[in-house]
Amino acid sequence: MLKLAWYYKLITLAALLTVTAMFLPACSSSYTEKGGSRPKHHEDNGFRNLYIDKKDSSFFGFQKMRYFGEDKWAEYDGQGHLVETTEADIQQLNKPSDSPQFTWIGHSTVLVQYQGINILTDPIFGQRASPIAFAGPKRVTQPAISLTQLPKIDFVLISHNHYDHLDKYTVQKIGNTATWLVPLGYKGWFKNLGVTNVEEFDWWDEKKISAAHVTATPSQHWTARGLNDRYQQLWAAWSVQIGDFKFWFAGDTGYNDKQFKEIGERLGPFDLAIIPIGGYAPRWFMKDMHINPAEALKIHHDVQAKLSLGVHWGTFPLTAEPIDEPVEKLQEATASLYESAFITTPLGKTLSFELSGKK
Repeated sequence: MLKLAWYYKLITLAALLTVTAMFLPACSSSYTEKGGSRPKHHEDNGFRNLYIDKKDSSFFGFQKMRYFGEDKWAEYDGQGHLVETTEADIQQLNKPSDSPQFTWIGHSTVLVQYQGINILTDPIFGQRASPIAFAGPKRVTQPAISLTQLPKIDFVLISHNHYDHLDKYTVQKIGNTATWLVPLGYKGWFKNLGVTNVEEFDWWDEKKISAAHVTATPSQHWTARGLNDRYQQLWAAWSVQIGDFKFWFAGDTGYNDKQFKEIGERLGPFDLAIIPIGGYAPRWFMKDMHINPAEALKIHHDVQAKLSLGVHWGTFPLTAEPIDEPVEKLQEATASLYESAFITTPLGKTLSFELSGKK
C-alpha cells in the first residue's frame, strides 16, 4: 500500500529530488584546489571522506527503499508533544553571563553564550527543510525562540549545506548582522543572497573571530543541495574557545575511530560538545553518514568532552526512527556505562554551568 497518493508525489517531486540528495552520497563535485600541496580530503573536483568509500545511489533507489522497502518509517504527524518543551527565559538570554550557558532551540540549532559573545549553530527557523515552501519535511516542533527574540548574534557556525542545517530563510533574516563561519565553497551561495560577512575554513584552519578562537575540524559527512552538486562544498565540525571555555559542535556526521580521537588529542578536552543523536535509521542505509546514540557516546569520549548535549532530533521527519527514540537509546547507552555527562534538554531550556577549576 502506497504511503503517499500519486498526485502528491507528482506535486512534491522537485522537493523530494533535492531533499533525497541529502541521503545519497554519490560522487559528483567541482571544487578545485588552487596550487600547493593538496590536503588528502581534497580531490580534483571537490572533497571526500578519508575513512569510507563513496557509494553510488539514485533517487529512485532511495524512493524504493523509503516507500516500498521492508523498513518501517515512523509517523511524525501529531508526535511533537513527545518532545519536552519549556518556555525560554528571554531575559536570561539577553544579559551577559559569567558562566557558559546554552539553549537548544531545535534540531541542530543551539545558542551558546559566554562573556557577552552569542553563537548560533546551524540555525534553521524556517518551517520546512526543503528547497520549496509548500512541500518537503515540515517541522513537528517549533523553534523554542523566535528570530526576533534572539540576542545580537556575533557569529554563526555552519557545518554543511543540507536543508536541515543551512536554511535560506534564516540566512536572509540574520543577514550581515552576524559573521557566518562556513567550510570551503560557500561564499558564492551567501553572496547571491546579499550576505557577504562570511569566513571560509578548511579543516584545521584557525581564526580569531571577535574574542573567540575558532578551528574547523573534520567530520564524516557530505554536501548537496541538488542532484548534481554532491561533494562540491566541504563539511566540517567546529571548535570554539572563549577565554577559559571551549566547546565543539559536531554538525552532522558518521563515526570512525580516527578523526574524533585526533580532534580530542589536538584540541581537547572540551567543556561542552554538541553532538547529533538522531537521523540514524534505517541503520543499514544511514550508518556511514549519521551516528546513532551509541556512536554519539563514542564521540563524546573520543573528543574528550566533559559534558555533551544531544541534538539533531525531535524536529523534522527525515529518517525512520520514532521521534523520541534517540533520547531513549541515548539513555540506554549512557546507563550501561554509568554515564551522566551526556544529556538532552527540553526545547527552550537554558543551562549554565561552572567551568572545572573555576570558583
